[in-house]
Amino acid sequence: MLAALEAMWRRWRDLVIEGWKYLLVSVVALAVDYGLLVALTDFARVDYRISAGVGFAVGLLVNYALSITFVFRQHRLRDRRLEFLGFFVIGLIGWGINEGVIILFVESLHFRADLAKIPATAVGFVFNFGARRLLLFSARSQASGLR
Repeated sequence: MLAALEAMWRRWRDLVIEGWKYLLVSVVALAVDYGLLVALTDFARVDYRISAGVGFAVGLLVNYALSITFVFRQHRLRDRRLEFLGFFVIGLIGWGINEGVIILFVESLHFRADLAKIPATAVGFVFNFGARRLLLFSARSQASGLR
């Protein structure tokens, strides 16, 4: 019984540590994304739609590189191209969830968009971290519930 509790505690502790590391990585990736949007739009006079796409893409690359370097130790997929594709698709779904939460808060709850972005970011972060960890960066037995 004690060994089972210790194992459960270690898994929980590891999850919390990974979550904090992923939060820091996400902040760095967001800074790159936002920084490129501002720099390209305001200083290089690139159309904001292109700047936003470039920022998102480079931010995603930064997030992936830092995630596999500093956050996640296990990989479910051997092919890094497929892993990155999964990382990208989860990111797009997370972005859609983020947009949906913003729309919900603005249209139904009458929040300002900048304030609606706060809970939307939190929901998107939890989805992205959870889905990426479960589907891409966990041992097969852990992801399938077999341990």
